[in-house]
This record gives sequence, structure tokens and C-alpha cells, in this order.
Amino acid sequence: MPQRKERFTVSRRKKILEHVKEKGEVLVGKLSKEFKVSEVTIRNDLEYLERKNLLLRARGGAIHTENHVGIDQRITEKNKLHAIEKSAIGKAAASLINDGDTIIIDSGTTTAEIVKHLGSIKYLNIITNALNIANLLMAYPNINVIIPGGYLRQNAMSLVGPLAEKNLRNFFVDKVFLSTDGFDTKQGIFTPNIDEAHLNEIMIDITKEVILVTDSSKFKRKSLAFICGLEKIKKIVTDKNIPADDKKRLEDAGVEVLIAN
Repeated sequence: MPQRKERFTVSRRKKILEHVKEKGEVLVGKLSKEFKVSEVTIRNDLEYLERKNLLLRARGGAIHTENHVGIDQRITEKNKLHAIEKSAIGKAAASLINDGDTIIIDSGTTTAEIVKHLGSIKYLNIITNALNIANLLMAYPNINVIIPGGYLRQNAMSLVGPLAEKNLRNFFVDKVFLSTDGFDTKQGIFTPNIDEAHLNEIMIDITKEVILVTDSSKFKRKSLAFICGLEKIKKIVTDKNIPADDKKRLEDAGVEVLIAN
């Protein structure tokens, strides 16, 4: 009898892993109904598979390890990834900015591309917590640059922490342009850094319009810190390789999807 039970356990865990690889994620409740076992048993299965580094447990279930962003990469490394797509996204996002706007440009390599396409703007207020972006903005004497302060995250060249958070709350802006390390269209946007996530939440609170700029490689990925759900996002600028199911889910949620060419 114990051997038979063990065979069932091995078979169930094998099928769970197949589901994770096929779908990218699984939910405890659905697995419990499918295999006719308790949710406690399923959680034990997921814990076992996580110890083997075969999946990563997430809220209410688990995700494939390839769909998880665990490392806070240096900005110099990110610059090398998807450069063509990021440039096109930056150009398309810049077209959404009007003369006289007050905007926030979040730290990131994709948001930095926005700055490179602001040549036609006559006057603008830009708040940014990113030193690389502030450096790029020095080329535009017609743009008023505001840096909220904080302590330096060297990997991202961004300023975060209580000082940045306190100072940001003194502003109200027209648009915030956010980048992301992971975007799950069922849950929202993620980043590997908790301090960055908290600062992003404040940026979202003080703006009229949230615009997400991200290349398609970030879809179906999650990370440590949750920033916000789809209900906060007004527009997303991405590339043509956005998964069809994600595009439909965004549009069904009322998010305007702009494809950069």
C-alpha cells in the first residue's frame, strides 16, 4: 500500500511539473480538484518541487523558474538586451508627451530611451529618480529636471528610500512612465527591489495617467516585489512580439496597447 501511494505521488508531481512547463503557472485550488487531493497535499507537492529547483512557489500556486526574475541586474547589462525594441518603444512613448506636461520618468533602460526622443519638445517638467536619465536630460536646456533625492541603488543608478518618497509626495503630475522587470497580465507589474516598488507605488498615487513601457520579453514573468495591478495602468507601449493572450487580456481590462514599430 505505501508503495502504491508513493507511485501516485510521483505521478502527480510529474504531471504538476508538466502543467507548470506548459502553462507557465499553476493554482493550488485547480490542482486539488484535478487530482482529487487536499490543498495541503498540493502545497506539499509544490514545496517538494521547489526544493528541487523545478518551480517557484507564488501566491496561490507556483510558476516556472524561467518566468521569475530573481536577480537585480546592473543597468549596464540591461542596456545590451533588446536594444532595437527598446529604442522603438522609447520613441513611441515620447510621442505621448505634450509641451508643458509635468511627468515622471522611472529608472530603467527602456525609460531612458524616451529621453533620447524629446527633441521636438519646447518645454517640459521631468521628475526622475534615475541618475542615468538625469544625465541624458542635461542635453535639453528647455526641460526642467527635478531629482527627488534618496540613497543610491548602484545596480539601477536610481535613488530610492524615505527621502525620495517624502519629496515625491509634494508633486502631482500628468503622466508617469514606468518600466518593469516582470509583467504578469493576470496580476500586474513586478520588480526585484522592494524599495523601488514602494517608490513606484507613490509615483502611481500622484499621477493622472500611468504608462507602462516594456519590451515583450518581460511578459509572463514575476519578481520579488509587486508594484500594481492592471487597474492602475492606462496605456502600455511594447513591441510586436507581445503574446496574443496577454494583449487580449490587457485590452479586455481597458488598457490601451500601443505597438512600437
